[in-house]
Amino acid sequence: MTITDTHTHLYSDSFDGDRQQLIQDAIAENVTRFFIPAIDSETTQSMYELEKAFPENIFLMMGLHPTHVQENYEDELKHVEQELARRKFYAVGEIGVDLYWDKSTLEIQQDAFRRQIQLAKKYKLPIVIHCRNAFNEVFSVLEEEKGDDLFGVFHCFTGNFKQAQQALSYNMKLGIGGVVTFKNGGIDKFMAQIPLEQIVLETDAPYLAPKPFRGKRNDPVYILKVAEKLAEIYELPVETIAEVTTKNSKEVFGI
Repeated sequence: MTITDTHTHLYSDSFDGDRQQLIQDAIAENVTRFFIPAIDSETTQSMYELEKAFPENIFLMMGLHPTHVQENYEDELKHVEQELARRKFYAVGEIGVDLYWDKSTLEIQQDAFRRQIQLAKKYKLPIVIHCRNAFNEVFSVLEEEKGDDLFGVFHCFTGNFKQAQQALSYNMKLGIGGVVTFKNGGIDKFMAQIPLEQIVLETDAPYLAPKPFRGKRNDPVYILKVAEKLAEIYELPVETIAEVTTKNSKEVFGI
């Protein structure tokens, strides 16, 4: 059994005290593939160090996170473009729109999102979307950019069934993490109506730990709790959930 975590911030300073051990513990539990999203240029070096430490297990993305789209975003986008031209990445991410923290940057967030989608198309890469309080704003950009060359993952999906269907219509898989285990998360109510072939697993560690660890640091191995919850929802063995979602991740990321 191989489990793939399609979204984890293992370079986060939350893991500075025990990073190596946590990753080794997860690998021992068959969580062997970790896809690492970028935030901004300041996270690049620590991502490279992580890849160097675990070259068989770590797969990097490059991108500018919407909450880091600020006045200097042109410089940050140049950094994204330079890195994509320089070496191999497995996705452009995480990119998108976040109106939870700051609505005033919507216009430049959408501009950065659109331009990074175009970079993904240029390099024939998937995108990994961050969307918070911004489904309409994300969908309007995807509507402009949709086509056979647009595909990827709708990370940390927390919308309703109709929004899930719309996300899938743009060639996105749904990234499902700890929220599916929350009593008031909502997505567990309709999850069984989404084909398992359209889902990938993620932790978003160190954020959004699943039950019974909610509110604590999310560790890589806790993805097993997400797999167990999906096994319950789909009435399938955990091994099948792991196998199908890992296959789905290979379809998206090409590895």
